[in-house]
Amino acid sequence: MTKKLISLDVNGRRYDLWVAPSDLLLDVLHDELGLPEVRYGCGEGVCGTCTVQFDGHPVSACLMFAVQAEGHQVTTASALLGEGSGNGGELHPLQECMLRHGGAQCGFCTPGMLLTAERLAKRATRPSREEIRYELVGNLCRCTGYTKILDAVEEYVEGAERA
Repeated sequence: MTKKLISLDVNGRRYDLWVAPSDLLLDVLHDELGLPEVRYGCGEGVCGTCTVQFDGHPVSACLMFAVQAEGHQVTTASALLGEGSGNGGELHPLQECMLRHGGAQCGFCTPGMLLTAERLAKRATRPSREEIRYELVGNLCRCTGYTKILDAVEEYVEGAERA
């Protein structure tokens, strides 16, 4: 299979990479770019473990080929921290809410939850608990029972609204 040179914009940084047409975005982000928060979960797009924001919308990186991402902006959970995030490496307010409410236990689902909830907070004004629950339906968690995650997202959305 012939590889193709593509340019990816990931977390505000440009990467030029040689990829095969069959290379998944998940594998390129995790294995080639070393972004451990983009993890393999189910490989079928139902668990949310590999969630990234694609032009600002949550998508499953296991369902996209890397070549499809060329010319688009890809954001992973690490963009919430560090350079370019505007918070000087401190925890993002959503991460603080997750910790305060115990919404992150083993951490496997956390990146997908964060990216999905962060997008919801930008898109919706005063989402109800049911709307938050619906938005997070594609992110499976086996530790928290979701109540703590919902509490954290509710707090974050209310705080983002005041900001």
